[in-house]
Amino acid sequence: MARELTTVGVVGLGTMGAGIAEVFARNGLTVVGVERDEEAAERGRGHIQHSTDRAVKRGKLSVEDQQALFDRVTFATSMEALADCDLVIEAVVERLELKREIFAALDKIVGEDAILATNTSSLSVTEISVATQRPRRVVGMHFFNPAPVQEFVEVIKTVVTEPDVVDDVQALARRLDKVPVVAADRAGFIANALLFGYLNHAVSMVESRYATREDVDAAMRLGCGYPMGPLALLDLIGLDTAYEILDTMYKQGRNRLHAPAPILKQMVTAGLLGRKTGRGFYTYEGPDSPVVVDDESTPHRSGDEIAVRPIKQIGVVGSGTMAVGIVEVCAKAGYDVLYVARGTEKVDRVRATLERSLEKGVQRGKLSSEERDAALRRVTGTAKLDDLATVDLVIEAVVEELSVKQALFETFDEICKPGAILATTTSSLPVIDLAMATKRPSDVVGLHFFNPAPVMQLVEVVSTVSTAHEVADTVAAVAVAAGKHPVRCGDRAGFIVNALLFPYLNDAVRMLEAHYAGVDDIDAAMKLGCRLPMGPFALLDVVGLDVALAIQRTLYLEFREPGFAPAPLLEHLVTAGYLGRKTGRGFRDYAN
Repeated sequence: MARELTTVGVVGLGTMGAGIAEVFARNGLTVVGVERDEEAAERGRGHIQHSTDRAVKRGKLSVEDQQALFDRVTFATSMEALADCDLVIEAVVERLELKREIFAALDKIVGEDAILATNTSSLSVTEISVATQRPRRVVGMHFFNPAPVQEFVEVIKTVVTEPDVVDDVQALARRLDKVPVVAADRAGFIANALLFGYLNHAVSMVESRYATREDVDAAMRLGCGYPMGPLALLDLIGLDTAYEILDTMYKQGRNRLHAPAPILKQMVTAGLLGRKTGRGFYTYEGPDSPVVVDDESTPHRSGDEIAVRPIKQIGVVGSGTMAVGIVEVCAKAGYDVLYVARGTEKVDRVRATLERSLEKGVQRGKLSSEERDAALRRVTGTAKLDDLATVDLVIEAVVEELSVKQALFETFDEICKPGAILATTTSSLPVIDLAMATKRPSDVVGLHFFNPAPVMQLVEVVSTVSTAHEVADTVAAVAVAAGKHPVRCGDRAGFIVNALLFPYLNDAVRMLEAHYAGVDDIDAAMKLGCRLPMGPFALLDVVGLDVALAIQRTLYLEFREPGFAPAPLLEHLVTAGYLGRKTGRGFRDYAN
């Protein structure tokens, strides 16, 4: 049976420490908060006051409960006040020597049975623990920010941590209505080890000017449903904190994907630390403000400055889900649409699918019956590619096979009128390979919609080295007219979304493969700790392990980055036919 802990201490009452103290007090524990001086202690009290005032205002905490919470908290400036605590957790800045000093001092003050916990997110719990005479009573208890809101807690055990200490801390976390996951002492633990590789990759994209900060952030918010884009998240975390976490992870694992992007070090040195200083990847109204303001890097889009080609009729080639979705999007945006499918039967099937989808929109109140009828009047189907001769823009949405698409683009080149734009919805093939199948590579562009096209806002506009600026501008304008958010990038494997998403998913498979944590724990860490819509294994099973493997192989072949090599476990599961939900088994088993 886990021991019930009743009195806890918190050393360090900054944003995180004050949040942890609030969580303990809200759940009935007696709390002793310690800061270095009266001014710092008063600031800590102010953090709790501000947080609980907001909870009262939102109706989540009564005035009486707020007062009772403060009655349970004692503020002190000496660690001697912690003598009777059952557990003490430190939440000071991420400096190893400072944490070791605190633990050495606590070792002489608290009782023999007391548990000493660290909230570190990047440092070795083992190295902190050996500053005491009781490393077996030391554990990591990593809360996520803001502690009163975030449900997830990582419980980090060292090689000498006693099992009953781990049990006690897990029980305490559950008492706080948190979801605890136990992991071994390794740089980054679960969540940060997966999160920061992804964030670092996003920084590299911006540093190399592959895509803008705005487009990278929009791509991950709209393409993956993430609550924040990676650059905005780094500004919130603090670039100095991010650099320290990445540096620690790299030194321990020597994984090049964790080597901090050079621009991070430069920005930290320049004092551009993110929201807390008022400037990081974005510029803010002032220190600690969440409001972004324009700066010299903000893109200025004036319609008068952009030369675009007139687009009245759009051709769509294909009869699958994506093709039908694009037909619907373009027709609802007011464009005349000519779709081409192989054979009269498929032409009729596309029309029927389109009618069903638009009717659902009417039933759900998303468009009127008049709008439905108008959209349908704009759509014409044909089985003849030659009918594309009059279109201003043709979008291919056929099977992801290079030879098939190249043959199609050769045909477009022969049929389509001069000045017509030739676009591909490929998500993985080089757009330049399709462009060079034509005699007009400057008119070829990638236009990667996300599935389902009528719902997903994001469109990646992919320019090759040959794509004319006005061609990219034109298709971006079409996307905007269709209510989409276009982001721009160059023609390389994965574009923005897949290039950031799939290495992160591959890292999760490697973590599982190394037996560091299980499927459920890793999914919980990323879903609850990072607020992602799905954990990596749940997402892989939905996407399909064969699809994930194909994309990861493409990334590895293009970038030759050892960290992008597909995890052997992923390859083995695909070989065995365990492809995820579509086969009933992937990383999890699914009932038929």
